[in-house]
Formats: sequence, structure tokens, C-alpha cells
Amino acid sequence: MSQQMTCKAEISRQLADAVWEVRLQLPQPVEFKAGQYMMAVMGERDKRPFSIASCPSKESEWLLHVGATPDNTYAMEVLDKIRADGELEVDGPDGIAFYRQNSDKPAVIIAGGTGFSYAYSILQQHLRATPERPLTLYWGAKSLADLYLHDELEHLAKQYEYFDYHPVVEDAAGDWPYSIGLVHQAVMARQQDLQDCEVYMAGRFEMVRVIRDDFVAQGVPLENLYGDALSFI
Repeated sequence: MSQQMTCKAEISRQLADAVWEVRLQLPQPVEFKAGQYMMAVMGERDKRPFSIASCPSKESEWLLHVGATPDNTYAMEVLDKIRADGELEVDGPDGIAFYRQNSDKPAVIIAGGTGFSYAYSILQQHLRATPERPLTLYWGAKSLADLYLHDELEHLAKQYEYFDYHPVVEDAAGDWPYSIGLVHQAVMARQQDLQDCEVYMAGRFEMVRVIRDDFVAQGVPLENLYGDALSFI
């Protein structure tokens, strides 16, 4: 159930060149599902969505991964408000593309850029609740420097037998052991069982649109695709 509330807010750390972690202390515990988002309330008719990067087991604190460059006023203004006020009005949780925890289908998550915050919430809940269910995470970015939790994800992939982490970058050094190019093309090249998987995705609308069109053309049922962007494209 979505609700509007004022949270104590701080920029807790810088994750990459233009990505910051925001920590929100909720006034009371709020349940949410892995993969849901919240709105930063900037005005009566100005609400800006950000995925909740936390595991749903953390009901009194939400973490966000906010990608903001100087030319991206949409996100930068939210960070400026947090710096100035030490608090943020939020509305949430919301979203229908949350993790279907009781499903027995293998899961594939495709994240572009800071769409990873959506993927990270699902991954944490998955490893906590259903680690024996196969899950593959594809994280697409321009370069290794943009994969701000790369080392942690490699470590988790070694620790959990059924978790497969496969990052995809557009630009890499010669010794890069993973894929180079566009993330959804790497998925289609590696995943021979896509028709039998649940696919969760977050990133730019144009990325999600291409994934939807290409995957459906490959025989993936539309009802197996989850992404809040699908409601808008």
C-alpha cells in the first residue's frame, strides 16, 4: 500500500562517477516487495520515481542508487534537496514488476545502468529466500567503472551455486572475461532457455522496448516479462 511520508535523508556514499547512494530513514516500518519503486515528491504535481535498492527485510530504511550528471536536473535536484534539507518527502512503495518469489521458473534479470538498483533489491531477496532457484543477472553499462558493485557480485556468484552474474560493457580492455556490446544481445546469445524463464528488466525505456520486441519475437511469452516501463511503452 503506497503512502506519503517524510523521511530523514542523506547521501551515504558515492558509488561511481555519477551515482550516489541515498539512505532514507522511514518514520515507521513499511513493507514492500523486491523490485518496487518510490516517488521523490518535489511538488504537488512533481513526483520522480526511483527504484528501492534495499532488501525488503529492511522495513525501516530504504536505499536508492541515484544516477545524476550535471545535465540531468531531474535527479540532481533531488540530491540537492536532500543535501539542503536532510529529509525527503516520498510516496511509495509502488510498481507491479516485483519479484515473483513463489514461482519455480528460472529467473533472468536485465539491468541497464542504475536500473541495477531494481535488480539489486530482487537479487538480495532471492538469495535470502530462494537461493536454490536459478537466477542470472545481466548488468549492462558503458565500462567496468560503471559497474559499481562488480566485485561484490562476482563474490556472490562464487558463494551461491545457482546465481550466475554476467556483466556486459560497451567498452572493455582485452582481458575482459565477459560480454562486450548490448546487454540484451548477450542475453539472447547465452540463454537458450529464455522461453521458460521469468525476465525482470529495468533501464531506459528504449532498452526495455527493444528487449520486449526481440524477446517476444524469439518466442518468450509477454506474460513472462516484468518491467514497470512496459506499462508506458
